[in-house]
Amino acid sequence: MSYRELARAVPPPFLLLGLVARLHYSITPIGTLTLLYAATGSHTFAGVATAAQSIATAAGGIGLGALADRFGPRAVGLTAATTHAVCAGALVAASGGERPAMVAAAIAMGLTQPAVGPMARVHWARLLRARGRVDLVSTALSYETVADEIGFVVGPAVAGLLTAAIGPVAPLSAVALLSAGAATPFALFYARTAPPRRPAVAARPRYGPLVAMALAAAALGAVFGSVQTGVTSYAAERAEPGGAGLLYALLAVGSSVAGIAYAWLPSRIRDTHRYAGAALGLLLGTTVLAAGSAWLPLAITVAGFSIAPYMISAYALAERLSGGRGTATTLMAVSAGGPIGTAIAQAVAGRVADAGGSAAALAVAPVAAGAALLVAVGVLVGESMGPRTGGIPMPPTRRAG
Repeated sequence: MSYRELARAVPPPFLLLGLVARLHYSITPIGTLTLLYAATGSHTFAGVATAAQSIATAAGGIGLGALADRFGPRAVGLTAATTHAVCAGALVAASGGERPAMVAAAIAMGLTQPAVGPMARVHWARLLRARGRVDLVSTALSYETVADEIGFVVGPAVAGLLTAAIGPVAPLSAVALLSAGAATPFALFYARTAPPRRPAVAARPRYGPLVAMALAAAALGAVFGSVQTGVTSYAAERAEPGGAGLLYALLAVGSSVAGIAYAWLPSRIRDTHRYAGAALGLLLGTTVLAAGSAWLPLAITVAGFSIAPYMISAYALAERLSGGRGTATTLMAVSAGGPIGTAIAQAVAGRVADAGGSAAALAVAPVAAGAALLVAVGVLVGESMGPRTGGIPMPPTRRAG
């Protein structure tokens, strides 16, 4: 394993473009929420419209993955990135009009989300397997997870600074620029560096594993949603509403550190065992978080250490379960589960926060983590049963050399 070897596998601009191009993903929801509240003065409307956008992102991601498996990433990536830029501009324009137009534009933004992170993972999987460097796939997934975490720290901060300096239209204007100026060339670069696609091979993902991994992602999204709601309530209880973002960022700090270290795990540890161990760690970490209101910043950081290993192992397992058939669809399904789980948990945690405060909202997180562990146990059982007894089929892990 070597990050240096990974960097040598592609020209440096690919890494830089991939990092910049994914910033729009974390800017979009907070930018939409800010813009629509400024336009209507209604938290309820802004929240509902943003939730609809998140659901559209999940549905659109699966559709884009299926299209990428069928037609290749170049056409799909270019179309999504350019259309997303247009839709962002349309939402800015619609904010001066009627509410139905705002909702329609918000949903259109979600449906056309380029999903740079998942598509980059598809690229790494295809490229490294084609070069016989399966040993670097885990390293690549570790890098992508850390890049995602950087995006989720930097993106909201950029949105806040732009709003303060220019106004509520600025974040989504930045999304349009990022989609056109970074995600679009990234799609072109992906097409040049990815191994040639073989159109004779039909994209037929295994739907059992696909559903399992989507549920795994939804459980993690529910952890995110409950923590977001919990820290918002915690900050409000202390009359420090601006502190919610800083507290939530600590989750990404712990996750980034663990994500970098994950690549050094011994290759002999199976994907399923890594995933199950990460799911157990997620449950333990969120339990510490739920019980640590007196030391919440430290508890959030500790809980964050379990996030990246869970994400990386889930993506790695999903990629292997796809067996090379419908890889983009499968990885998009993993990504799509997150927003759905987040939206559900935000609704549940918001209700319990109204009744019991931040501690009650944070208690939703270990419940979601427990669901994640149940999925992991199911995957382990499926592996042990094997395809002859109806379990989840597990393609053999190929080694380099």
